[in-house]
Amino acid sequence: MNDKTEKPGQKLGFFMSVALVMGNMIGSGVFLLPQGLAPFGWNAIAGWVVTIAGALCLAHVLAKLTAAHEGAIGPAELVERSFGPLAGFLIGFAFWVSVWTGCVTIAVGATSYMSSFLPVLGEHPSLTALGVIWTMTAVNLLGVRSAGSFQVITTLLKLTPLIVVAILIGLIFGRDGMSALAPYPAEGLSLPSVNTAAAMTLWAMIGFEAACAASHKIDNPQRNVPRATFYGALLSGIIYLIVCSGITLMLPADKVAASPAPFELFVSTFWSPGPASLVAAFAAISAIGAVNGWTLVQAEVPLEMAKRQMMPQWFARTTANGVPINGLLSATVLGSLLVLANSSQSMAGLFTFMALVTTSVTLWLYLACAAVALKRKIAVPFALIGLVFGVWSLWGAGVDASGLSIVLMLAGLPLYWWTRRSLNTQPH
Repeated sequence: MNDKTEKPGQKLGFFMSVALVMGNMIGSGVFLLPQGLAPFGWNAIAGWVVTIAGALCLAHVLAKLTAAHEGAIGPAELVERSFGPLAGFLIGFAFWVSVWTGCVTIAVGATSYMSSFLPVLGEHPSLTALGVIWTMTAVNLLGVRSAGSFQVITTLLKLTPLIVVAILIGLIFGRDGMSALAPYPAEGLSLPSVNTAAAMTLWAMIGFEAACAASHKIDNPQRNVPRATFYGALLSGIIYLIVCSGITLMLPADKVAASPAPFELFVSTFWSPGPASLVAAFAAISAIGAVNGWTLVQAEVPLEMAKRQMMPQWFARTTANGVPINGLLSATVLGSLLVLANSSQSMAGLFTFMALVTTSVTLWLYLACAAVALKRKIAVPFALIGLVFGVWSLWGAGVDASGLSIVLMLAGLPLYWWTRRSLNTQPH
């Protein structure tokens, strides 16, 4: 086993860490959500505000918890130190599951975008998604710096269509004012509609914990991880709110709801069909970049759990360039099996199913981190808001998804008991 420590030059700096957070957050969700949110109108905007505020509270809590510890520390280790090894394992294993299921979800989203300009890729979406997953695995096998550089490039590229739409929104609003927006409903906002819209938008905000989860790969983690976590979440949230609000309120709701490419529809309507045709390509790049970032994280989680004797030492094996190869490949294989097991579903059905599973499982990590902060009396007001937001979102995700998330957490218990038993049987 090669457990050689990475040199500073092999680790991610501040800007690469911010790119990791934003790259993992801005994947496929923002490009798909306007279609589903269109019928909600102003309730969707309120849903975005609630989700972004709740996510920023949780990001602030995670940042404060990370800053309170010396050196690198992941979310599961934070839980372990406060509530014991079993709780730490359950949260760590659930997070690992959410990461590789998230990779599958976003890879399916990338397939959807790519098939709009290469229809042959949409004929066998499962095979195309597998191609995306394994290509990003190959990039990460080259080392963390290669994955980080790829993340910076794709993050810059994926921001292009978002910036274009944001500029168009600013120009239109500057010319027409409030008349450019759909009228505010006379009956006011509907709490059930806001709740539903907020549950839908949560998928787009997942990922702000990426820097914390990969903290052992980040240079000067005590300083860079908290900053990257909060600023990455803040910038992503602002972009989401501006862009999705503009598309939802400036276009007829029925047209947005019927469009498979709301961003393309917006650019085509207010600018030209030519630039609009490029949106699908940028959306595909966005999703592929997010798969790359999550692939990096999915290798790190079992590595750190193995180092803390939570998972078999087999997961602690690394290559000469510091890549945890067994954790990386095992997560990729599990994700591939999940794709093949659901290959009979349509592309939209597969995406919806995987997004629901990933969101529900990740919520347990957020709730646990909020509980840690409350126990340690760190950022208490934000932790309370984050805890309420997490429970509210878990309820909004539905009984089926929430129940499945519990089953997935408990599925790792045999692995935990096997690891602990192996440790107890070793000679002292």
